[in-house]
Amino acid sequence: MATNINLDLNAWFASAQEQFTGLNPNEPGQWPWLPKTTAFLAAGLAALGLGWFLLISDQVDLLEAARNKEPALKADYKDKLAQAVNLPELRKQRVQVEEYVTQLEKQLPGKAEMDKLLSDINQAGLGRGLEFELFKPGQVTIKDYYAELPIAIKVSGTYHDFGAFVSDVANLSRIVTLHDLNIGAPTKDATGALVMEATARTYRYLDPAELQAMADAKQKDKAKKNKGKSAGEEEKK
Repeated sequence: MATNINLDLNAWFASAQEQFTGLNPNEPGQWPWLPKTTAFLAAGLAALGLGWFLLISDQVDLLEAARNKEPALKADYKDKLAQAVNLPELRKQRVQVEEYVTQLEKQLPGKAEMDKLLSDINQAGLGRGLEFELFKPGQVTIKDYYAELPIAIKVSGTYHDFGAFVSDVANLSRIVTLHDLNIGAPTKDATGALVMEATARTYRYLDPAELQAMADAKQKDKAKKNKGKSAGEEEKK
């Protein structure tokens, strides 16, 4: 029985080999059924492989990218969920911050109120019996959201009066800071009196015209830089 099976297989392989012999590639329609079937299967496998490479592989990459984003999206979702749960408390905190900012803004005088503030500083010293030898406002420095005015101060008096004056300045309704304090020996004209030199700095908010001028200046500076950059690129070309 085994011998007959071997003979049949050998005969089948011989017949199959004969079908693949002498094939005309220009006339595949005339091929025997076995080469036709083999060619059809090969073409199908090639099409599947090409489809995988062109279509499915891209989708796999997209899927992998989406999976990589999943942890960050979950963390973002948890963060937003916590914010949503605490939304009433966050709104309450925002109101408190806005009120605090409003209070701070009230401590910054406007341009029209600066003269009164300077007078208040001067009166604080005179009220403590100090004698002003120098009270000279300096050049205003414009910052992003406020203006800073330094004032050179030189007064004579007792050490106790100096302390009371500094305390009074700190308790003014407007923001005034003292810097570079220096207490020296008595002057020749005021026997027994000490001399204190300091720089007082006051701050005020910018009015709309000043803010607009700053915005225009920044815009012009940006345009100038972009123009210079474009010119440099043209020279390189």
